[in-house]
Amino acid sequence: MSFGNTELRALGYVMLAMLLGGIIGVERELEDKPAGLRTHMLVAGASALLVMLGEIALQDFIASFGGTAVNTDPVRVLQALVTGVAFLGAGTIIRHKAEPQIEGLTTASSLLFTAAVGACVAFSYIVLAIGATVLVLITLRGLTIVERWLENRRASEKNQKRNS
Repeated sequence: MSFGNTELRALGYVMLAMLLGGIIGVERELEDKPAGLRTHMLVAGASALLVMLGEIALQDFIASFGGTAVNTDPVRVLQALVTGVAFLGAGTIIRHKAEPQIEGLTTASSLLFTAAVGACVAFSYIVLAIGATVLVLITLRGLTIVERWLENRRASEKNQKRNS
């Protein structure tokens, strides 16, 4: 079993991933969405933890049994993360029968993105994780302004057609 620097480094990565996931979660919380601060923090933290756990477990197996034939495939870890987050994301999507309207797709997408941020942290791609978090915030906050402008424009065009 390993203890010390490896586990402390992993814990640091989990904490950083949770911080970055929390930043995304605050935005979702401000929009009063079904998955907010805690959910996004936990998804990012779990992603980082699972990636780091795979790395630590592999190191321990090699140390215990010798490991010339032992290797790992990080893509398989990512596939498992995507499967788990897809399950969470599906729970946030709501289809209204009375109206042809679907809600929660952005929240489900932000959960998937948050998981990817957590994985980036665990793989030591810190700049990528921070940059991706900024891009998510720009997308979620900045594009809201553009969406409102487009909605107002559509409403204005409909009113003009009715009045003409």
